[in-house]
Order: sequence, then structure tokens, then C-alpha cells
Amino acid sequence: MIDCQKIRAIAESQLADTDIYIVSCKATPSNEVELLLDSDTSVQLETCAAVNRAVNEAMAAEEEDFSLTVASAGIGEELKCERQYRKLVGRPVEVLLQDGTKILALLDAADAEGITLSYEEKQAVEGKKRKQSVKVVRRHAFDKVKYTKEYLDFK
Repeated sequence: MIDCQKIRAIAESQLADTDIYIVSCKATPSNEVELLLDSDTSVQLETCAAVNRAVNEAMAAEEEDFSLTVASAGIGEELKCERQYRKLVGRPVEVLLQDGTKILALLDAADAEGITLSYEEKQAVEGKKRKQSVKVVRRHAFDKVKYTKEYLDFK
């Protein structure tokens, strides 16, 4: 099976001095490799093509054949690294917790331990018969989060 660490190293050297970073590198048993890139600004198609060429040229001497796909981490993809979370601070996200609770919220903060979200939640308020919407701010550790995605509202 092809070595993803070697591919990552080649890609990282190609991306040095840019704001583009590697989100993930996955290889299947049939040597199909997917390298996902992201950026603090945007990832251009030309950049993906340049990384693809650089990796293919550097790996040409390898004895194993492989198929490489270099792509930008798309909208709606699950966030995989802390840098992606930091990029979305102040924006709406969809979070699924390990207990099955789905939350649409504003991402207030992100660090190595977890995320801070603010959202409206219906709660019982003293003196009221019905539950009222109350803005809550909650911190969730990454081990309690199944996935987080950027939320786009097309309304």
C-alpha cells in the first residue's frame, strides 16, 4: 500500500510559504489516494494541479502504481483540523454530538480542546407556561462531537 506520509511530505514542501494546508490524506488498499487541501483564503484549481504534478513526479520511481486525487475540502465537508475550525469562527455551523443531538449554532471559539457555540434553545422560564427561546453559550469538547460542518442557509 502506498505511503500517505511520504505523499504528505512532498505536498507540504510544495505548499511551503502559502496559506494552504493539508486536511487529510487517505489511501485505499487498491492505492487510490485522496489528498484534501484547505486554506485560510481559498484553494485554486491550479494549486491542486501543481501539487498533483509534484507528487506524481516525486513518486515516479515508486514500484507501486497509484491513483492520486488532489482536491479542496468542499463546503459541507466535515471539519477535520483545528485550523478549519478557527477559519469558521463567527460563522454558522451544524454540529452533531455523540449523543445524537444536532445543533445549528454560531461558532464563537475553537481551540485544541473543543468548540464554543451560541444558539437559541427552548427552556422553561419561571412564571411562563410555555418554554421560551433563550440564547445559550455552550462549550463542547471534541470527544463529544461526532462532526461539525459549515452551515449554509440558501433561504
